[in-house]
Amino acid sequence: MDDAGDPLSVPYLAVSILRAALGPPIRTLGPTDPRADPERSEVPNVAAQPAHSAPTPGPTPDPATGAAVKAADRAHVFHSWSAQGLIDPLAVAGAEGSYFWDYDGNRYLDFSSQLVNTNIGHQHPKVVAAIQEQAARLCTFAPGFAVDVRSEAARLVAERTPGDLDKIFFTNGGAEAVEHAVRMARLHTGRTKVLSTYRSYHGATAAAINLTGDPRRWASDTASAGVVHFWGPFLYRSPFHATDERQECERALAHLAETIAFEGPQSIAAIILETVPGTAGIMVPPPGYLAGVREICDRYGIVFILDEVMAGFGRTGHWFAADHFGVTPDLLTFAKGVNSGYVPLGGVAISAAIAADFDQRPYPGGLTYSGHPLACASAVATINAMAEEGIVANAAAIGAEIIGPGLREIAERHACVGEVRGLGVFWAVELVKDKATREPLVPYNASGPANQPMADFAAACKRGGLWPFVNMNRTHVVPPCTITEAEAKEGLAILDEALSAADAHTTTA
Repeated sequence: MDDAGDPLSVPYLAVSILRAALGPPIRTLGPTDPRADPERSEVPNVAAQPAHSAPTPGPTPDPATGAAVKAADRAHVFHSWSAQGLIDPLAVAGAEGSYFWDYDGNRYLDFSSQLVNTNIGHQHPKVVAAIQEQAARLCTFAPGFAVDVRSEAARLVAERTPGDLDKIFFTNGGAEAVEHAVRMARLHTGRTKVLSTYRSYHGATAAAINLTGDPRRWASDTASAGVVHFWGPFLYRSPFHATDERQECERALAHLAETIAFEGPQSIAAIILETVPGTAGIMVPPPGYLAGVREICDRYGIVFILDEVMAGFGRTGHWFAADHFGVTPDLLTFAKGVNSGYVPLGGVAISAAIAADFDQRPYPGGLTYSGHPLACASAVATINAMAEEGIVANAAAIGAEIIGPGLREIAERHACVGEVRGLGVFWAVELVKDKATREPLVPYNASGPANQPMADFAAACKRGGLWPFVNMNRTHVVPPCTITEAEAKEGLAILDEALSAADAHTTTA
């Protein structure tokens, strides 16, 4: 799960933070730029091609309107994760497919999928039409009623989740999904403690932010939320001094088992993991790790929760990342890609055993907008379009054939690239000062001048027409699942050039 950080306290260099450091974008696409000509779009020979693969050029520049939009924003909008006086938000004029543009005529290839949520791309016509049609027919209705699109959305999600996760509780986003998954686990077990990893992000609501391991937790951590953090596997920076994946898996599982023993297994309601941790660095777990966690949970009667808010709905080249590892959790949280955020939606997929707990007693939780018809209509359209257009297969193929090999080639050319890792269209590039020592390019939780190397890199990306996802000492390559081969190659070429700005800060520069 993801958002951007605060430059004064938690300086994650995602969207809002970089605007302050970089100022306005400076590249304008003219008529001679191939990205300004839709007829020059290449049709990739990768999986099924999405129906809206040729982006429309941005509108005629209108800087006066852009200035008015920005002025209104600065006057009245309070931005998340930001020091309000230090940000300079980009005024967005439009978007389509893998691109968006501003009022000055600058167009950007979206290698961030915004906050890793536009899996189906911007303005997919089938999803937009479904929202419009639903609004004309039935805009909203309370969650206690049976509504056709709500039932259909639940059915489509349940058909794709692993195992017997056949009941769906809808929320308005990923953090709420985590809140309710934890509540269900505590009610099911009668226990209170929940274990989560340090390298994680689960949301910004009360319980979710306490479960989160990254520094955004610090400002609001109550230290009394019944949360215990532990170390998950991450071979490149192994906390267990492992030298291969087998060692990392074995030692990480032993560490988890020891943590449970010292906390008291009878007190632990749940273990929550991101199947593939996203914001924390896209660390693909080693073979056997998730299966080992499943076995530990079964041994002690602990509920196993997988957070698929970021990794789900095609992002890793499967409908859910759990499918790569052959594991079925007791609860699975989702949001983001279920409808690409066109209308706020999230949810919890619930196992038969936990759902049965509430057959004769009420579940003590609800939301006014749970299963909102507009959100569910967009989810139905999204899931159907992804199936019909082969979008999940496209994500898998683009990752295996273009992004993965391309990033590995780039790593060979740049002193700043320590490691690349990922699945599908879900990749991280670890930037370092020194490949031998693996010292991060910037310190943990860096801000101000200490963070300049990452700011320089991000500025170079934007000058080239690429919108990056930058966090700590990493850039994440997370374009829409609909991205074409030509678009992916275009983005990698810009990334390759921009990394020279980071190379300048290495020990070999």
